Amino acid sequence: MTLVAGVDTSTQACKVVVRDAASGTLVREGRAPHPDGTEVAPAAWAAALEQAVAQAGGLDDVAAVAVGGQQHGMVCLDEDGEVVRDALLWNDTRSAGAAADLTRELGDGQAGRQAWADAVGLVPVASFTVTKLRWLAQAEPENAARTAAVCLPHDWLTWVLAGRPGLDALVTDRGDASGTGYWSAATGEYRPDLLERALGATPHLPRVLGPAEAAGTVAWAGSTGAVLGPGTGDNAAAALGLAAEPGDVVLSVGTSGVVSIVSETPAADPTGAVAGFADATGRFLPLVATLNAARVLDATARLLGADHEELSRLALSAPAGAGGLVLVPYLEGERTPDRPTSTGAVHGLTLATSTPAHLARAAVEGLLCGLADGLDAVRATGAEVRRVLLVGGGARSEAVRRIAPAVLGVPVLVPPPGEYVADGAARQAAWVLSGAAAPPEWPRPGTEVHEADPTPVVRERYAEVRDLTADRT
Repeated sequence: MTLVAGVDTSTQACKVVVRDAASGTLVREGRAPHPDGTEVAPAAWAAALEQAVAQAGGLDDVAAVAVGGQQHGMVCLDEDGEVVRDALLWNDTRSAGAAADLTRELGDGQAGRQAWADAVGLVPVASFTVTKLRWLAQAEPENAARTAAVCLPHDWLTWVLAGRPGLDALVTDRGDASGTGYWSAATGEYRPDLLERALGATPHLPRVLGPAEAAGTVAWAGSTGAVLGPGTGDNAAAALGLAAEPGDVVLSVGTSGVVSIVSETPAADPTGAVAGFADATGRFLPLVATLNAARVLDATARLLGADHEELSRLALSAPAGAGGLVLVPYLEGERTPDRPTSTGAVHGLTLATSTPAHLARAAVEGLLCGLADGLDAVRATGAEVRRVLLVGGGARSEAVRRIAPAVLGVPVLVPPPGEYVADGAARQAAWVLSGAAAPPEWPRPGTEVHEADPTPVVRERYAEVRDLTADRT
């Protein structure tokens, strides 16, 4: 049996799966936590990888490895390959002002947004790496001056697995590069002019590998010789792990909420709602992301003094629409819509709706309405939506699974809980190892199917309240 390993270096943890390269059968796995916060020392990712690999039985018998990782994180290295400062993660919103400045610099209002969409398929928001680099240049000019190379979390961990060779050995892939704000999925090229505009310099950038191009070999922690895949961003890895096809929407309810669709054509949305990302196979992955997703369920359960099972039971016991009670779940600001300093809001509170069940229902519906807005934005780019694959920690909620088709208005398939980012990385590793023209055909995960039964009044009421919210000054 030939084994391959997939790594998911996510916001919250490092997960490692070891699978049979031919069949995809899971052989063993491991996990280790990451520190909390939006600013993390990359050394913590390496330490977590070592723990997770040890728990998964090591890499000595593994023939190939690939890494999937949280997108957008800013990892700055000096000329000796040392980390300049702790990495700013995708959910760090301190660069919101920098995003607005960068957009205006290419034109006022719509003209600036259009210019960015045409250049790199996205409009700057605080999540993207390019805005974090502008923040660095303005807030920490000494660190900006020390920065000789910029990479992403998955790029850095791949480089660590390769034994930390020189900066020239840094590599990435289309999927992760497309989330930086200075690489175009449509053209397949970096935009050094935009990088220099942000940072005031043009540091070394990782070479962008093809979907199944080897990135070298492992030379790490006593393990040597395994082939390294290029890796990819977490969303592209999840789509690969789920074997998503054109027209399939992967809706992930995790730390962030993500609506992405596998597409044959690139997207360029001047509104900024949809980011024109690439996938891990050579196709494209137009994507909408929200800052608020599964943690909305956590917060509501905490507020009600309930566990998640009880929260789900309460939500399902209340009527659709929660009697007019609406929760707009901008608990951490919001990325889509771009309201980084917004707060959450509850509207429609009456004597009749002042019950735990109504609040639980409003929380689930508010979470799903935010994602349904994302689905509408993806459709507006011309993508044809066939079905939704519902994944992530939030998909474990029975209420989320059962209410989702009514809010989203399309069939919803729920694969069993799994580590689909790590699985996608493992599938990529098997692909690189095989040298084939396409990734291996591993069995698709079984799914729980929920047919669409739209309840439009829920979204109509949510839209009324959503537009009452605004950024705090």
